[in-house]
Amino acid sequence: MGGRSIFVLEAGDKNANVVFETLTEYGSRFAITQRYIPDIVTTGDARVILVDGEPAPYALARIPTSADNRGNLAAGAKGVGRPLDDRDRWLAGRIGPELSARGMLFVGLDVIGGYVTEINVTSPTGARELERQFGIDVADQLMDAIARRLGA
Repeated sequence: MGGRSIFVLEAGDKNANVVFETLTEYGSRFAITQRYIPDIVTTGDARVILVDGEPAPYALARIPTSADNRGNLAAGAKGVGRPLDDRDRWLAGRIGPELSARGMLFVGLDVIGGYVTEINVTSPTGARELERQFGIDVADQLMDAIARRLGA
């Protein structure tokens, strides 16, 4: 959340053991790892917002500062809106219907380099930034989706 406890390690990094010991509290907790995707530097970590399985027409690319690896607004990344590309729409089309069927009305897909790196169902931020940049009201879309569900 917010870029907390994100580390970038290279193959053979001598800090790897202590990072894993710290993150897992010496094996007593789980940690998530993923391959580093260098596109984070140029195109950012794009948040594709889904409302009842349907994507908003724009993604919020969170571009890290030159002094950081984290594409999180809370960590200082810059939020740059952009229209969804074909890959974003394809991913949303594959994932969105299942999330909707499971009752998840407000979800953020984090996409780096065309890969989904996270499906955020607890705090999918970015709606206010997209509203400011493009005038779309994701919150209204969410309220409409809730009303439809309640009426069904």
